[in-house]
Amino acid sequence: MEIVKLRETDEFIKLGQAMKKAGLEDSGVDAKIDIQNGLVKVNGEVETRRGRKLYDGDIIEYQGEQVKVEK
Repeated sequence: MEIVKLRETDEFIKLGQAMKKAGLEDSGVDAKIDIQNGLVKVNGEVETRRGRKLYDGDIIEYQGEQVKVEK
């Protein structure tokens, strides 16, 4: 499972940003399209908002890969 680390000063990261940081998408546009098309899950639930705030412990699922957000 891939890990995305939050910066020391941040409480959260937005879903689109986390996908780019984890290497799941090359661009924000690609992330936006896949999120809006219902291809991404957060904590097991389909998420269609790319601005969804992710906090420590949240898990993203996309194309069979999982990414965990950690502080």
